[in-house]
Amino acid sequence: MASQTPVTSKSTEAAFVSKLEVKSNKDESKTVSLTGGFVELLYYESILQDTVRADVVFTDTGNAIDEKSVIEGLPLVGTEEVNIKFADTNEEEISVKLYVNKVTPAYEDAERSLISIGLVSEEYIKNELGGSKLNIRFDGKISDHIDKILTKFLKTEKDVDIEETSNNYNFIGNGRKPFYTLNWLSKSAVPSKDGKKGDTSGFFLYETADGFKFKSIDALFAQEKKKSFIFNESPDSKGSVPAGYDGKILEYKADNRVNIQEKFQMGTYGTKLVVFDPFNCFYEVIEKTAEEAKEGTELAGLDLPKLNDKFDTTDEKNATRTTFYLIDKGTIPTGDSEEQVNKSEEQNFEAQQVLNQGIRRYNQLFSGMVTATIGGDFSLHAGDAIFVDSPGLTADKDEELNREFGGLYIIADLCHYISSKETYTKMNLVRDSFGRKGNHTTR
Repeated sequence: MASQTPVTSKSTEAAFVSKLEVKSNKDESKTVSLTGGFVELLYYESILQDTVRADVVFTDTGNAIDEKSVIEGLPLVGTEEVNIKFADTNEEEISVKLYVNKVTPAYEDAERSLISIGLVSEEYIKNELGGSKLNIRFDGKISDHIDKILTKFLKTEKDVDIEETSNNYNFIGNGRKPFYTLNWLSKSAVPSKDGKKGDTSGFFLYETADGFKFKSIDALFAQEKKKSFIFNESPDSKGSVPAGYDGKILEYKADNRVNIQEKFQMGTYGTKLVVFDPFNCFYEVIEKTAEEAKEGTELAGLDLPKLNDKFDTTDEKNATRTTFYLIDKGTIPTGDSEEQVNKSEEQNFEAQQVLNQGIRRYNQLFSGMVTATIGGDFSLHAGDAIFVDSPGLTADKDEELNREFGGLYIIADLCHYISSKETYTKMNLVRDSFGRKGNHTTR
């Protein structure tokens, strides 16, 4: 259901872009400001992307720099440093340093050109350089590996917020790219809760304006909500924000599509893991359904989706996804030669406790999806938890709230859109369960 409510809220007024400067690669003292000619700025964050990015569309006239256009005067060839600073109407500010990745002509006539430039983080470009590829052995906790790759190989100077993991994983870099390895490790990581192993695996590595984050899915749903929003398109409610809410949703669309075949194929409800031990010529079949694994798992709502009992996935024969894994024994154990021999029968990676959990947990994350647009709010970032209320399908939409789709959501994707006239924040929101838990004033 998409709203037809006119977007007239005061909070959609244009943000203040105080800095939009491009620095020349050829002469670092030569910079050009685009604040006077920018048409639109789109800033993106996502828990599914390694780094932040932005798109800027600006008018390129013939006298921008040294009586030449920006493209000719700098010249604009790629990897130029771009400093951006912008604030919303509540003076929430975002300041980022990005680099030109793409330059695309959007429109051109005799007097001016519209140019679109795609901007990425410094680490995005460093990831492609040969010098950043992993070429050493890693021993110990996965969370320590994450920190080392970000700080030693990508050489980031940004803040790094890393949630501690409970499990170790020894491996050799083998010349792989940093972000490839970071995402590979994320799937194998198990959170540490009060010094003990967490109940479910699965992490996300992503960047916001505050720096890099490495967070488990459970930690994302366990955090306190940042803000509460309501969508209500009844005539009496336009322009007003009910007490206890931080703002109104201007456009709202819940993804009500269900494809049970696709979910079965992905292993959302139940998976089977077959592991083989080459040391002992022994194999083991491990199964655990989503419902069985619910205890100890942080959920946004009250319940996971309930399937018809006729199609019970607890039966081994009904497993909808099977994964095969060769137990990692005897490979690169920690210690000197004698210690390595003594540890040769120890597992390097506890596949039995991780793989099934991770497959299920990642797929559960997208059980409920909502797209919401609000007036520009730069305090929000990817990975934040927000509370969303929407009306149910009743005669009185002001009174009845949707109990299934209302509740806590995680911001999976976010775009701050700024033009010379208006500002919006558009979000893709996800949750792992259904039912409204808590309310807009509490957790």
